[in-house]
Amino acid sequence: MQDTTVKNTVLLLLLLLLFFLHALVNFRFFIKCCFRLVERKHSKYAFKYPVQLKEEGNKHFQAGEIDKAIECYTKAIKSCKDKTALAVIYRNRSACFLKKENYNNAVSDASKAIDVDAADIKALYRRCQALEKLGKLDMAFKDVQRCATIEPKNKTFLETLRRLGAEIQQKLKTTFSTDSRVQNMFDILFSDESDKEKQEKAANNLIVLAREDAGAERIFQNNGMPLLVQLIDTGKPEMILAAIRTLSGMCTGHRARATAIIHTVGISKLCSVMAVDNEEIVLATANLLQCVYDSLSGGDKRNYGKEEALVLDSSKDLKDILLALLEMITSKKVSGHGRDQALNLLTKNVPRKDKKNTDNTKALFTIDHGLKKILKVCGQVPDLPDQLPLTENTQLIASVLLNKIYDDLRCDPERDNFRDICDEYIKSKFDPNDMDKNIHAINTLSGLLQGPFDVGNVLAGRQGVMEMMVALCGSEREVDQLVAVEALIHASTKTSKASFFISNGVTLLKDMYKKTKNEKIKIRALVGLCKLGSAGGDDYSMRQFAEGSTEKLAKQCRKWLCNPTLDVRTRKWAVEGLAYLTNDADVKDDFVDDEAAMRAMFELAKSKDKTILYAVACTLVNCTNSYDKKEIIPEMVQLAKFSKQHVPEQHPKDKKDFIERRVKKLLKAGVTSALTVMVKADSSVLTDQTKEMLARVFLALADDIKDRGTIVAQGGGKALIPLALEGTDKGKIKASHALAKIAAVSNPEMAFPGERIYEVVRPLVSLLNTERDGLENFEALLGLTNLAALNDKLRVKILKEKALPEIENYMFEEHDQIRQAATECMCNLVCCKEVQDRYLEDGNDKLKLLVLLCGEDDVQLQRAAAGALAMLTAAQKKLAVKITKVTGQWLEIIQRLCIHDNPEIQHRGLVTVFNMLDADEQLAKKLIESELLEILTFVAKLEDNPKKQDAINAARTCLSRAMDTGLIKPFSN
Repeated sequence: MQDTTVKNTVLLLLLLLLFFLHALVNFRFFIKCCFRLVERKHSKYAFKYPVQLKEEGNKHFQAGEIDKAIECYTKAIKSCKDKTALAVIYRNRSACFLKKENYNNAVSDASKAIDVDAADIKALYRRCQALEKLGKLDMAFKDVQRCATIEPKNKTFLETLRRLGAEIQQKLKTTFSTDSRVQNMFDILFSDESDKEKQEKAANNLIVLAREDAGAERIFQNNGMPLLVQLIDTGKPEMILAAIRTLSGMCTGHRARATAIIHTVGISKLCSVMAVDNEEIVLATANLLQCVYDSLSGGDKRNYGKEEALVLDSSKDLKDILLALLEMITSKKVSGHGRDQALNLLTKNVPRKDKKNTDNTKALFTIDHGLKKILKVCGQVPDLPDQLPLTENTQLIASVLLNKIYDDLRCDPERDNFRDICDEYIKSKFDPNDMDKNIHAINTLSGLLQGPFDVGNVLAGRQGVMEMMVALCGSEREVDQLVAVEALIHASTKTSKASFFISNGVTLLKDMYKKTKNEKIKIRALVGLCKLGSAGGDDYSMRQFAEGSTEKLAKQCRKWLCNPTLDVRTRKWAVEGLAYLTNDADVKDDFVDDEAAMRAMFELAKSKDKTILYAVACTLVNCTNSYDKKEIIPEMVQLAKFSKQHVPEQHPKDKKDFIERRVKKLLKAGVTSALTVMVKADSSVLTDQTKEMLARVFLALADDIKDRGTIVAQGGGKALIPLALEGTDKGKIKASHALAKIAAVSNPEMAFPGERIYEVVRPLVSLLNTERDGLENFEALLGLTNLAALNDKLRVKILKEKALPEIENYMFEEHDQIRQAATECMCNLVCCKEVQDRYLEDGNDKLKLLVLLCGEDDVQLQRAAAGALAMLTAAQKKLAVKITKVTGQWLEIIQRLCIHDNPEIQHRGLVTVFNMLDADEQLAKKLIESELLEILTFVAKLEDNPKKQDAINAARTCLSRAMDTGLIKPFSN
């Protein structure tokens, strides 16, 4: 029984297995059939699908929908397998690219069509058109020539062939003409028989030609580089200048030609030219080196194609330039002007321009290869023999460079390394048996104290350094005294250091001042006394000297300042003394009362010695009280007195009325013209700190609205622009605020003539943020309102500077005047299409805010909001309709505008009504059915009145419009 059951089970399993195999075979057959069916369908439509896409693309092209046509042709190209059909699609897409002015793609597609059919006349002509637009006239000419061969009677082809032939001939003529002109210019310059006037004209023509890309390329291609080197080798100043300026024009913004100059002319030759004692040649060569450096370091954004590999890696050339400049600064063969420019170039190119960039390798490279060389320049003593040639500005420029490099360092180990190298250098110069080396070390320390003060201050605190300065003051050699006194002056910047000298050096300085016959030492000793006497700053309770002593010192400084028999360098120290002493309000008042002294200082500020700028700026900041003042909180004062802490006291003459009087006297003496000249100084001498002080002075001068016209008349508006764009953050804010004050009340076209007016926008926009105070916001908005009223280009500039969101935010401001100023600014900006589009966008309350502002009680605010509403509804009819949806009070607000007592507001309200009547029939009907009809009728019936005539005319126009649309009918007799 069991055996039978097992057999049955096995049979059943076998039957099931057979059934499963049969089903599997049938399923595989079914799948194969499906795949075959799909393949048949695919083969059936394989050609139809791209053709349909092509036809669809043709329809889009005929309808002017070029982007959609390109999309269809592109899809068709991907799925098309037939070469003939593919060529047609490429040809059609080429036509689309021609319409889109994408000429490179048009050439590419037409070429693919021609590859299939060389006689495709449409593709040939389209490629001809694209090549012509790309400036490849010879290739375009060949294509149209083939077209004319295929269809010799086609007038379009024949006309294009004739025109292109003429253009090619003209181009060849121009090229040959330029080539011959270039050669002719060089012939005149090299000829000994040519007169000087002809040579000058040829040189100027060459320079002008080099400034144009096409001209520069012709000079380059016509063996110009070697010829320019020959001009330099003549040794004639005018020839050298012509060659250097031509090279500058050729390499500006062109990396390939800049690289060619480096390898053809050579860095060493350029540096040897910059080393000559001719200021004009030195400046021109420095400009050339800067142009080369800019082009090699990424200023040139051109695409060179195959040439790119030749000019891509410029790092070695850039390093070679830096090394050459570092060699120049300690070479005795280099003139003072050449040394100045080498230091200037290092100052411009070594530090990072953007601190967000973490790469400061150039600063580290300069420290490793040139820090000691820069220190050597700082330590030079012109009165000693065997010194480097210097100008009045050289050592200050070197100090500025040291400061820039130190500021560029990113971490403490880098700063420690900088300080250690300086420390090692100064220590190596101290020698008890060689006084010249000692004063070189002290002079180097002076340079550090004028540059990275923290480094100099640490080194000045080293054991024996201060004592050495004081000991040198007592030396018998006048040069030792000179160097020591200057070091004392620079080291006394900190009050803590000044207290050391008050206890140890005041007597010595007084003795030097009384006993020495050398005027240079005498005036420096006086400045030292001035600095020590002003150690308490403007704190009236912290006077270092007896009552009246600082006034006596200041009087002596003014006497030196007004003495025309003294040289500029000596008189400069008198200004240095006043820079310290004018912390005292009595001294400030005495100084502004001495008009001769003020004028003498302003004249010095305009002299070639720009090391005086900082001292002049300090004096002016003190006289105008434009330095930062700590807010005195009465409770804190009481607490300080209770704990027996020092409490600063204000001098009676530092109150507002005294400050205003001093400002008026400075303006009368011509301070603005002096400031204008100071701003134009070389950037390496005009440090960021000096710029900040000049900005502070300008802001103080512009405080009174009556004085702003004087500032504008003397060029103050133009001078403020660079101060607002470059310098410290605080300095830029101060300058921007001064610009805002001027722009708010002056005619911007007069205050900032020409293209300068567009540079004013960015500084004003920078004041529109929550970190600035309310007055800065308000005056910036007023300035932008004036600018926006002038022309559309300025309005677009304001929008590009992303001012619009900020202005919109200030329209919500609780402060009435700021809100009014923002609304007035918006009123002038709504002429722009971009602003109108923002009001058309859904999901914002911009239009609602304008309507609600029209209902405010503030007349000026209403006037601005109503003006904006009138212009918006005139420009965009959709906005006229949208008004009805933003708030339920819209009709009431519009009616209030139309019956307003102020004729301007009434006129703007009535213009808005007209725009609404003109925008939509249903809206017009709704307006006429409301009380607005009675208002319009009442205003229209008023007798003509010059004051209200605009409003009366607007009401009559509204009624005429209503009659034209049949909403109302005139009374019949």
